[in-house]
Amino acid sequence: MIYYSFISCFFFFIIIFLAETNRAPFDLPEAEAELVAGYNVEYSSVYFALFFLAEYNNILLGSAVLVILFLGGFSVPFITYITDNFFLITILESFFFSFKISLVCFFFIIIRALLPRYRYDHLMSIGWKTLLPLSLSFFWLITGIIIAFQAFPS
Repeated sequence: MIYYSFISCFFFFIIIFLAETNRAPFDLPEAEAELVAGYNVEYSSVYFALFFLAEYNNILLGSAVLVILFLGGFSVPFITYITDNFFLITILESFFFSFKISLVCFFFIIIRALLPRYRYDHLMSIGWKTLLPLSLSFFWLITGIIIAFQAFPS
């Protein structure tokens, strides 16, 4: 049961992460800016580049948090069987961490290419009518299981 809640939290985190970074299909502020009104018109040259660098920096940071929370962080499979060299282990861990972040960023770029935009009412429906009840039901289910099966003190 704990594994199911862990997997569901992973998918909830991905959906919320897409919505928080204003990536497709939740990029409603960009949809408003495509009507030639908004921050895309007001910024130019360096400020425009800095604005988009900040957005992609947000994606990198969120990908790093996702990797740390759900994909093992710096861990490398079977590294203790390869070597005991601390320097080599550190290099391998940083390489695998960067590789995992790159895969998550690539996943978010592919999501932007594959999915259409939601309307604002669909976004609110997903958030309030689907994700919130599911996450609360998983929370209460896991809490009930933990309370029901814990050993009573003697």
